Amino acid sequence: MPKIPAERLNEIGRALFIAAGTPPAEAEIVMRHVVAANLAGHDSHGVIQIPTYIERIKVGHIIPGAPWKIVQESPTTTVVDGHWGFGYVVNERAMKLTIEKAKSTNVAAATVFRQGHIGRVASYTLMAAREGMIGIATADSGRSPKAVAPFGGREARLGTNPISIAMPSDLEGPLYLDMATSAAAAGKIALAVARNQPVPDGWIIGSDGKPTNDPSQLRQGGALLPVGGTEGYKGYGLSVMVEILCGLLTGLGFGVEPTGRHNDGCFMAVFNVEAFRPLAQFKKDIGELAAYLKATKPSEGSSGVYYPGEIEHLRETERRENGVEVEDATWYKLRSLAEGYGLADQLGFTELE
Repeated sequence: MPKIPAERLNEIGRALFIAAGTPPAEAEIVMRHVVAANLAGHDSHGVIQIPTYIERIKVGHIIPGAPWKIVQESPTTTVVDGHWGFGYVVNERAMKLTIEKAKSTNVAAATVFRQGHIGRVASYTLMAAREGMIGIATADSGRSPKAVAPFGGREARLGTNPISIAMPSDLEGPLYLDMATSAAAAGKIALAVARNQPVPDGWIIGSDGKPTNDPSQLRQGGALLPVGGTEGYKGYGLSVMVEILCGLLTGLGFGVEPTGRHNDGCFMAVFNVEAFRPLAQFKKDIGELAAYLKATKPSEGSSGVYYPGEIEHLRETERRENGVEVEDATWYKLRSLAEGYGLADQLGFTELE
């Protein structure tokens, strides 16, 4: 697999999206989020998604430059219709507005519907954390094709329905939660397929309801399992709550519509820490909590305790210095897109293996 500097991945992605009809400012936003996912080690939400997004542009499922409209609003709440724009663009703007409202009202929330894939949910909660606020966000795929079986079932009826919460702190790397309520994100399965790798036990069942380590089974009538293993009812319960916040509260609904159009619904909330206690003291306490947890003696076979988000920070530090590994299948697709748009020489693909 080639190892590519983050800046180069950004350049390639921007050029491809612009060639596909994306306004340059939007292409910049999309690639900032995409490359950030790669840097954090969430390659399932990184450049592997570029060919999918461009295909969705071609068939009209993502509309670059789409209008962004507030359809209902109060001093503390907002309902946003993204008109099928890039989820990164629509959701980032909604989170910025929610943060601004929380600065004056202390608590604010928003729902967003009719937008493309929003990528890594932590991208938005971390925006709040950087402003000294607590950010919470959940997302689901509306009535798009499903991937996750309810606990005890064998048919996919739910999305991977992720949750993220981010906290402001004085730590070198941010402290945050970013998790699918399924055993793995669907993108991780696509990544395993692209890398021709098996998936761990407990991630997937085949169409016959039996466990499998073959990631290709997900697209052959199989399903992801809820997070929690034998206690998967916990992940299932969380997933249902996300489905309600992002599917029903947004009005997207549930189940699957025939079009197969990916439609991310999002619920987000922001809490101004200063409304509860001094921000500086709260951030200091977060650091002390992290240190307390990390001081735990490691269990057998463990390399020690990390605070939530620390591993991602360490990966980002390493990848910014040494580059991002891109699986051959994805690199070939990016090269093919560049050739199709007549950009291969400009983007230097002829110089790389």
